[in-house]
Amino acid sequence: MVLKEWYEKLYNKVFSVPFFKKLLKIPGVKKLLEYEIMSYLVFGVLTTVVNLVSYWLINKIAGESYETKILFSVKSFDFRWIYLSNAGAWIISVLFSFFTNKLFVFESRSFAAKTFAKEIASFFGARILSFLIFEELVFGLLSSFMNSWTAKIAIAVFVVIFNYIASKLVIFRKKSVKESEDR
Repeated sequence: MVLKEWYEKLYNKVFSVPFFKKLLKIPGVKKLLEYEIMSYLVFGVLTTVVNLVSYWLINKIAGESYETKILFSVKSFDFRWIYLSNAGAWIISVLFSFFTNKLFVFESRSFAAKTFAKEIASFFGARILSFLIFEELVFGLLSSFMNSWTAKIAIAVFVVIFNYIASKLVIFRKKSVKESEDR
């Protein structure tokens, strides 16, 4: 709650300046600057930082030449330390994202076992689904006819939008009064 109050104070100060007041008259800008969307974007950037730092730390633990260290082999595929580093960083960053989204973005305060289990399972499920759909399928399609970095950036936009919608409408959706009474 403190974060939301701080944001609202900052928002009111910034948008009391005449230049910024004019920006609010542009269709859609006011909606984009609402606390939920802005906090989602801020925590998304922080999640990326957590991912990069944890990837770096895991690789630091692995030591020199971690990229070529083979943990085990399955048929002709060598499972290298770098894959473990990437998977570990993904898990850590998704956990960070879950808790920041739960507490600060969508303000879901329940830690009842049933609610918590449902939220974390659906959060990880949505993240895995967005990875499979966008990172694997759509990225593969886009990178076949455009620069891979351009495709990666385009995919990042789709992933952010998909994950926000999944979080807002499914994972952390606010229950109506009737739904709360039915339980």
